[in-house]
Amino acid sequence: MRRLLRLVLVIFLIAIAWFYVEDKTEISLTKEISSFIKSEELKNQIHSVYVAFQSMLAKLEEQFDQGESPGELENPVLEQPEKNIFSVYNIELGTTKKEVEASMGEPKRVSMNEYEKNWSTYHEGFHNFISVMYDEEDYVVGLYTNQDLIASTVGVSLGSSIEEVRQQLGDPETGIRKGLVIFNVPKDAGYDVFYLNKSYVTVFYDIHEDETVTAIQIIEENIEKAKMDYYGEASEELKQGFEYQLFDMTNAARVVHNLPILTWDDQVRETARKHSSDMAANNYFNHNNLRGQSPFDRLREDHLVFTMAGENLAYGQISSIYAHEGLMNSMGHRENILQAGFTHLGVGVAFNSQNHPYYTENFYTK
Repeated sequence: MRRLLRLVLVIFLIAIAWFYVEDKTEISLTKEISSFIKSEELKNQIHSVYVAFQSMLAKLEEQFDQGESPGELENPVLEQPEKNIFSVYNIELGTTKKEVEASMGEPKRVSMNEYEKNWSTYHEGFHNFISVMYDEEDYVVGLYTNQDLIASTVGVSLGSSIEEVRQQLGDPETGIRKGLVIFNVPKDAGYDVFYLNKSYVTVFYDIHEDETVTAIQIIEENIEKAKMDYYGEASEELKQGFEYQLFDMTNAARVVHNLPILTWDDQVRETARKHSSDMAANNYFNHNNLRGQSPFDRLREDHLVFTMAGENLAYGQISSIYAHEGLMNSMGHRENILQAGFTHLGVGVAFNSQNHPYYTENFYTK
């Protein structure tokens, strides 16, 4: 379908080019194409047409894909938790991996997280998206979702207001004690942390949707307390884990907003990694690097051909989850995540000497 629509676009652009050829019988094709390409006004017009076409293409593809399995998925029936206040897709802390995979199947991806354990992600074309963390005995010790899969014994679910959450769960934590150190929870950061049933529950709010619940993370107490430092230990496995997790969460957010999923791109991942590494090594945080190159300059330098592109940056968030939820609460970054015209994404992460992560997301359309 995409190839057919692109063919229509090519024919349309050729028609525009032909219109600009004043004397088709006497002027050589090579010369006319050269003149055509040098027309700045025409290039701007073509770019505008192409961007509009990409947006239309994305919407058309979504409509055609609705006949396939992801578009026809029914909303799951969520049951009230039996042992905890919260569950995610009817999974609670303490559930066994065998029980999870009996209903969910094999994970789509397994990747390292900041707790030196793995997130196992389960979804169907990024619908019904959850991340599950297991301990050494294969019991669930962590859960995350940014979709309508949250159930609770107190009536809190996706879309609940911040007032309802605090009314039902009480005052959020101001800090988490680990040994002799208290790690402060920032105020007005777009999330609350609650200590419930020997677990730390982080409720994320969408400030662009009247501060309603948009995601939840649940971490078993012993797992949280075992992480003695604020940041995870930097490693190649954690870097890759954060990168893939951001990609997966981005697509999970896009399907919530009825947008087509993005394709992972290894080449643009390297571009993103180089910028994150440069920022980490040289202690700056900016879309333009120290040589004055913009994100678009850096993409072109790496021989990436694109018709539209965008970049998101984040710094200092303790994990990919906090980075993603923070980006969704920043309008410019949110617009990139939810841009219908983008087709590809590469994510690059780097750590500085203090293990502080730098995140770069490069979106583009070929």
